[in-house]
Amino acid sequence: MGVAEAPTSKGGRSAGRTLDLLVIPLHGLILKALEVRPMRLGELRLYLGGPAQTTLRGHLATLTELGAIERGNPDNEFHASENGLTEMGRELLLVVFVLEAWLAEAPQGPIALGTEAAKGTVKALAGAWESTMLRAFAARPLSLTQLDRLIGPISYPALERRLSAMRATGLVESMPNDDSGTPFALTAWGSRGVGSITAAARFEYLHMPDQTQPLAPIDVEATFMSVVPGVVLPSSVDGMCQLVAEAPKGQRRLAGVEVTVDRGRVASCVSRLEDKPRSWARGTSASWLDVLVVHNTAKLRVGGDQTLVAGMVLGLYRLLRGPDPDGSGRPSRQKIRSGSAQD
Repeated sequence: MGVAEAPTSKGGRSAGRTLDLLVIPLHGLILKALEVRPMRLGELRLYLGGPAQTTLRGHLATLTELGAIERGNPDNEFHASENGLTEMGRELLLVVFVLEAWLAEAPQGPIALGTEAAKGTVKALAGAWESTMLRAFAARPLSLTQLDRLIGPISYPALERRLSAMRATGLVESMPNDDSGTPFALTAWGSRGVGSITAAARFEYLHMPDQTQPLAPIDVEATFMSVVPGVVLPSSVDGMCQLVAEAPKGQRRLAGVEVTVDRGRVASCVSRLEDKPRSWARGTSASWLDVLVVHNTAKLRVGGDQTLVAGMVLGLYRLLRGPDPDGSGRPSRQKIRSGSAQD
């Protein structure tokens, strides 16, 4: 785990722009309302409980400029004066659903989308991700002083404010310690917050590739480190496997984790990768986003114990995605393609 990487000219870190967009409560509520049916401005305002018309117009303009909403369309699916979701808007709504499912499981009680509590929690999550604090905590518990040494570009007071926000919203908790300095660790619920980040990163990969940095393999590794320990498999499953995110073509760097499962429980999860694993799943960062958000495993290559690997992949999806919007909790299942670890 190194220090935070400096932003590039391409913009902020992957997922950051989408999370910043959804920090504004009315954006998610507008998308959910227009999923029900296309609406004129006045009808939408009544549906949402009467927000100020100028405020609603401004947020509609933001979502329209983004491409998530349009007025009418060439196929006449709704009247020219009505606002309706585009395909991009439906993809953004998926991010809203993942975020909403995560907020509903908050340790202090369900947090409703559109409330000030939701706004503060999403803002804390976005800040933790943008600052790379979430990635740092995925590796091990850290004190504020250790964070300051690890994350160079951010000032100590700024780190302190973001850590306070993470504590207040339940993303991290203090750990018992006999030495000076209090270490903090991600809570189980805070770890699952990376589900919203992966959903937002996938949205940006599909719809904003020129405006944000792509999700790096090391970020996928951080997701694995955060969530894999919570995966539970049938008690008959044992063994060791690797989950690996490949770098883009032309780069040699790999990132991932090696997982040991004992009677269905994760016994260890480390970022050390052996040269010749017995069981493994490999794919690009983009492939893993499809796996983690919509359980599309078509571009994932696996080898070795198929039961172990497929169970781990499905367990990751279920933890990060949360219950489906219809309440079924049933993930889509797609066949995993076998291949060579050297592909």
